[in-house]
Amino acid sequence: MSFARRLAKFRYALILPFALASLASLPSIAQAQGFNQPPPPPMRAEMVPGGRPGFAWDPGHWRWEGGGYGWVPGHWEPMRGHGHWQPGHWVARGPNWFWVDGRWVR
Repeated sequence: MSFARRLAKFRYALILPFALASLASLPSIAQAQGFNQPPPPPMRAEMVPGGRPGFAWDPGHWRWEGGGYGWVPGHWEPMRGHGHWQPGHWVARGPNWFWVDGRWVR
């Protein structure tokens, strides 16, 4: 076997475990988080600052912090492509509540 072939096999032997590890962690990042806790409190009234060119306003929301909900204030999201900002929201599925992150929609 030539040196080049052995080197190629060695590279794959090093790269393969890292590639598999990155794929194994992907579903936990891609899926919404679900919690078996009380539903989030009603949304707070929030003053939206004046328009800002090139940005979309992402309203504040409640975030589960282990023992209760904490308020996350709204912020500006930089525009990406030609679309509109769909804010994150809580979704009930049975007794569980899932947070779905905001995203750009075309």
